[in-house]
This record gives sequence, C-alpha cells and structure tokens, in this order.
Amino acid sequence: MKKTLPVIIVCLFLCSCSQKQPVIRKRLLTICNPVNLDYRFQPELPSRREAADPTMVFYNGIYYLFASKSGGYWYSSNLAGWTFVETDDIPAEEYAPTVLVMNDNFYFLASSGIKSTIYMSSDPNSGRWEIARDSLAFPVWDPALFLDDDNRLYLFWGCSDKNPVYGIELDVNSFEPITEPVPLIRAHPDTHGWEVPGDYNTRYGNSPWIEGAWLNKINGTYYLQYAGPGTEFKSYCDGIYMSDSPLGPYQPAIHNPFAYKPGGFAAGAGHGSTFTDRYGNYWHIGTITISVKHMFERRLGLYPAFVDKEGLLYAVTKYGDFPMIIPDKKIESFDDIFPGWMLLSYRKKVSVSSSADTLPPDNMTDENIRTYWSALTGSNKEWAIMDLGNSYDVYAIQVNFAEHNSGILGRKDSMAHQYTIEASEDGRHWEMMADKSDNRADNPHDYIRLNQKVSCRYLKIKNKKVPDGNFALSGFRIFGRGEGDKPFAVNWMEATRNPDDRRSVLLRWSGSGNATGYNISYGSDKDKLYHNYIVYQDTSVSINSLNANQAYFFTIESFNENGITKSDVLKMIR
Repeated sequence: MKKTLPVIIVCLFLCSCSQKQPVIRKRLLTICNPVNLDYRFQPELPSRREAADPTMVFYNGIYYLFASKSGGYWYSSNLAGWTFVETDDIPAEEYAPTVLVMNDNFYFLASSGIKSTIYMSSDPNSGRWEIARDSLAFPVWDPALFLDDDNRLYLFWGCSDKNPVYGIELDVNSFEPITEPVPLIRAHPDTHGWEVPGDYNTRYGNSPWIEGAWLNKINGTYYLQYAGPGTEFKSYCDGIYMSDSPLGPYQPAIHNPFAYKPGGFAAGAGHGSTFTDRYGNYWHIGTITISVKHMFERRLGLYPAFVDKEGLLYAVTKYGDFPMIIPDKKIESFDDIFPGWMLLSYRKKVSVSSSADTLPPDNMTDENIRTYWSALTGSNKEWAIMDLGNSYDVYAIQVNFAEHNSGILGRKDSMAHQYTIEASEDGRHWEMMADKSDNRADNPHDYIRLNQKVSCRYLKIKNKKVPDGNFALSGFRIFGRGEGDKPFAVNWMEATRNPDDRRSVLLRWSGSGNATGYNISYGSDKDKLYHNYIVYQDTSVSINSLNANQAYFFTIESFNENGITKSDVLKMIR
C-alpha cells in the first residue's frame, strides 16, 4: 500500500499585513530538519513516533530512504516530498536496515540476533521483495553492505558497549564469508570526548555504545563511519575512521566527530548514512533524539557534507535546523544552500486558548524539541498567538506537533493535523497565511515554504483537528528576516582547556546585546573549522567532545532576526 506525502506548497491566498508584497523571483526548494516525514507511531505503548538509523540510496534519479521501525520505507525525486511504501515482504520492524544496489537490484538487510536474511527487489517502488539469501553464516546487528568498484562485496556490523565494529568480505554471488571477521573500530572514550555518554558528553565512566557502521569510498580512500555514544543523547554523533583498504587497518580522522549537533531545536546527528545527490553533492542523514515519551522516540535530520582538498570528510550542522536549499547544481560550501532566513520566534511572547499543567506556552518558542506546550483539549477552539515584537518578512514556518495524550498505535488513516495560520500587523485584523483545514497528509513536523514573503508582527495558529489527544506544539518556528540591525560582533573570547581533562574546553565571550544566539565554529586547523555548536543567549559553554591529543582553533559569530555577524576572534588551545 502506498501513502503519498506531497511536497508542501502553499498555493492559497497569501496576504501581507503591509501594502507591499514583493514576489520571491527565484522559487527555492527548501527543507527544514527534522525531515518532514509521516513518522509512524510505534505499535506498542507509550504512543510515540519513531524513525532512526537511516540508510539513503540514490538510484536512477530517485532517493530511497530506509529507517528503523517504520513499517516500510520512502522514496523521493527531490529530497523534499516523500512517498511511503508500506510492505510486509521485508522485516521493516527491525532496527538499522541497510540497502545496497547491485546489478540493478536492491538488496535489503536489517538487524537480527537470530537469523540475518537478505532480501532482493527489482522494483522497490512496488513494495515487492523476495529472499536472496535465507540466512547469513551468523546474525548481525546494525549491518552495512558495501560494494567496492572492483565488484568485491563487504559487510560491516556492530552495536555494543563492549565489542568493536567488525568487517568481513562476502562472496558477491552467494553472500558466503570469504574472510574471517576483522575488528575495525573500538571505543576510546578516554581520549575521544565525543564517545563519552550524556547529552553533553559528561557521563564519565559509562561505556559508550559503538554502532551504526557505514562505508564510503572517495578518491581511493575508505571512510568508515560509526555512531556513539548512545541514541538517547543530544551528543549522538557519527565519527570517521580512514583507510586505504576496506578491511583496514583504519585510523581515526583528524576531524572527529564527523557529524555532531548537540544544540538547537533538533539535536543529534548520529547513526546514519552518507550519500551523493544527483549533482554529486554529499549529504549525511542521521538520527535526531527526542527521547521523552520513550528512549527510542527519534526523528531524522539531513545535513550537507563536503570533502576538503586534504581528503577530510565533514558534515555541516551549522544552523542545521534552519531552512536550507535543496541545490540544483554542484555546491562548494554551506553558504551555497543557506537562504539566510533567520529564526524569528525564539522566546517571543505567546498567548494561548488554554494550557495543561506544567506545559506552558513558552515551551513552543524555547528551541527545545523535548519541551512542548499543550492545550487542555484537542478541540477546534484551541489556538496560540505569537507576537514577534516587530514586523518581519516571513518566508517559512515549521509547525512541530507534540501529540500530547495521544493513544495512537501504528499507522492509521486520518492521521493528519488540520489547522490554519493567520497573519496580522496589529493583532486585530487577520489575513489567511496558510490554510491546512482540509489537510490529508500526515506531517508531524510540517514545514511550509511560502510562495511569497509575508510581512507581519503577529501569527495565529488555530487548531481544526488533531489525530488524537491534545493540540500541542513543541515548536511553532518562524523564519524570515528583519530590517533592523544585525548583532554586534563578538570582540573577545577566551578558551580554557581543562588541564585535568583535555577532552573538555570552557569557552567564554563578550555578549552582543542584540543577539539571539551564537554559533561557535572550531576544528583542528584554523582553516578547517568544521565543527559547529549553537548557543542561545548564554555567553559561555563547555564543549566536551574534543580529542585529548589534538590542538583546536575556535571562532564565533552572533546572529539575530536580522542576520549574522562574523567575528575576527580566533583562539587556539594546545
């Protein structure tokens, strides 16, 4: 059975609260993390949605996305609009599926502690699969299949707080092992700060989970990706080891972790896959953590990735939950896909129709997906009004539903959230901005890219219908630009490495009085500041994900509703 999730295009009447209504001349295809999928409710209590551990494959102009515990998989022509394929032919209830295209056939393998079966399909859009190999020589968890350009086939696996990531060569026809399993990556949390458990890598003494292998070959170098320290943490990330042979030996890349996003609205970038789009651009799709209703309450995030001249592979999570452009050509940097639409809604005043105890309205503007506001009911009388404080040009909106008191299990019909969004300049006279009152698509992280910018100060969201439970929002996120001053540049920053724990650094900086927040960029070289860490309001942060044996460079930029201001400050720690 197929369920179509179309690209969201607001084709309704869009009216500015001012007289001027300039048209955006170039239509940009944009997305915003979490990826706007019809994430499935799990079939057991507590009621919660989940998708994680994604594998993305691009083949014949189509992107195929497989994720844990989803009851099927998705495909797309553009990375923005997705069609879901529901199937019972493969074990879609298992964790960490891997998919390989070989000889124009798709091969599917998921985690199992009992029997690992490989399935094959020549038409994955149909949902029809057959068994290609009933049972591998031994069961594997968190598998990853890799076909080298010399037509040799490899299998990687591992998911443990004790055992390493392994690799083995398989016969390309029979899937029989050709070699003995080779241990490739072990945890080293004593030196690798990113492997220390905890939201911010501070649960010292606890063993990390090392898991989620994925292999890319780029310009003759093998990049073995792995995840840690645990899927429930905001620090969930992917590291990279490099080798000139698929079975090693491997050495950790100087830039680690490869994909790391502990801050912002949607945190986490671990256990995923790295792929190229139709233009040869690299992308990393990883796991975002919520882990409130259940430890495995998770979503997916998509981030651009690049390979520098020295062969370092890195993902850019900078402003990784702001809108980004899906490119229509080869790109050179993150700047090529960042439209410059800033967050307008952070900590803005919100009035509501009602509030459930301990779930206040300011939870929907605190840039934390784990907190949410809930109305007392799910009726069509519930609403929320946001005052942006000034008039801004709004380009996009993301509505993140928290589904408080939902009892839904599995996939069902009529799962759509139905609502309207109106805009006003004075809080009294309202014009329709987006009418989703007849929506039929299941979009729990509904991203609306407006056809035209709308200039307004107030936005009202009115509930029409929820699938179940209360009308509840973890984020009513507004993106656009103001015409005011950009924030002041940070002119002072101090970086102090912990002498007793070189995995940790304390950063402090001079605040910018009109800044919404700050983005810290850092890395092992002044020209390789590939790591990013977003901070709202505060003027200090401890970053605990460092390699104890490396020197680091740090810089910082400030941002607000009107744009971004870079700083000339560059600090080094040895």
